[in-house]
Amino acid sequence: MALNKPNFNRGPRLPFKKKEAEHNINQFIRAQEVRLVGDNVEVGVYPLKEALAIADELELDLVEISPNAVPPVCKVVDYNKFIYEQKKKLKEIKSNAKQTVIKEIRFGPNTDDHDFEFKLKHAIKFLEAGEKVRAYVHFKGRAIVYKEQGEILLLRFAQALEDVGKVEQLPKLEGKRMFLTVTPKGSKK
Repeated sequence: MALNKPNFNRGPRLPFKKKEAEHNINQFIRAQEVRLVGDNVEVGVYPLKEALAIADELELDLVEISPNAVPPVCKVVDYNKFIYEQKKKLKEIKSNAKQTVIKEIRFGPNTDDHDFEFKLKHAIKFLEAGEKVRAYVHFKGRAIVYKEQGEILLLRFAQALEDVGKVEQLPKLEGKRMFLTVTPKGSKK
């Protein structure tokens, strides 16, 4: 018993398209003259055919590294090694980039003075270490009626941190939380 399958006409199948190279290489370079750079190469302006011959003689690729220059700058290098080096540099730059760390400190609308001082010491430590501090008052249930108390608490917190940090965002109510963001004044490097 054969199953009746619908006959869909999907059109002609397109061949798998390989990812295009980021740079123009060898015969894909369109300029008539190129400025040639690289190891074991005399730097200068050459006709494209001569530059390709030099690259071929060294068994390397001719890679267009600066297509907008006049004439375009091409480097005689092994293309796979060139791409590998570029990826390695990008990875190193990303690893050296500083991530912004935001530390959160939570208060209740009726936070006691001792708890306030305790959390203030932590906030000072965070700011001195170069991290942002996001303090918030969380209102549970009907405690939302004390939002003025929460705002006063956050403003007092910001005032106490005036020496080590500056307020980035004043107290703002979002849902059941009121936020205040403080950034370090002299970020540690």
